[in-house]
Amino acid sequence: MFEYHGWITVRETAVDDDDDDRLRQIVDELQLRIAGMASPYLLDLRWMNGEPFIHLGGHSNHRSSPDVIGLFDHVATVAPGSYGLLHIRDDEDPGHENEVRVLRLARGAVTLHTEALLSPCIPKLEDRFTGKA
Repeated sequence: MFEYHGWITVRETAVDDDDDDRLRQIVDELQLRIAGMASPYLLDLRWMNGEPFIHLGGHSNHRSSPDVIGLFDHVATVAPGSYGLLHIRDDEDPGHENEVRVLRLARGAVTLHTEALLSPCIPKLEDRFTGKA
C-alpha cells in the first residue's frame, strides 16, 4: 500500500519578491508536467491569492505512477524558493514498513524524515493484525 498527501507553495526564489513573468513560466511548465503525469488521484496546481500551489494525494496498492517524489525533486530544481511537505506511507519500503515518512522541500533541497506524530503506524494508527475474527 502506498498512501501520500502533500502540498507545495511554488516560488521562484527564497526572496519573497519573485519575477512575475519568470514565475508564470515555471508554473506553466509545471502544469504541463502535472498534466503528463495522468494521475487518477489528487494532483492539482492552482493560483490562490496570487500564489501558485500544488496539492496532491493518493492511495494505491504499490508505489507507481504518478511519480510524486520525482515531482518534488523537479520543483526543487526549477523553483528553489518553493517549500512543502509530502507525507508517505509505503508498506513495501524496506526498513520503513511501519512508518509514515515526510519529504520536506525547502530552499531547493528535498530531505526525508520519519513523521514522529504518526509513527510507528502500529500502534499509533492501527492495531496489529492478529488474524482472529
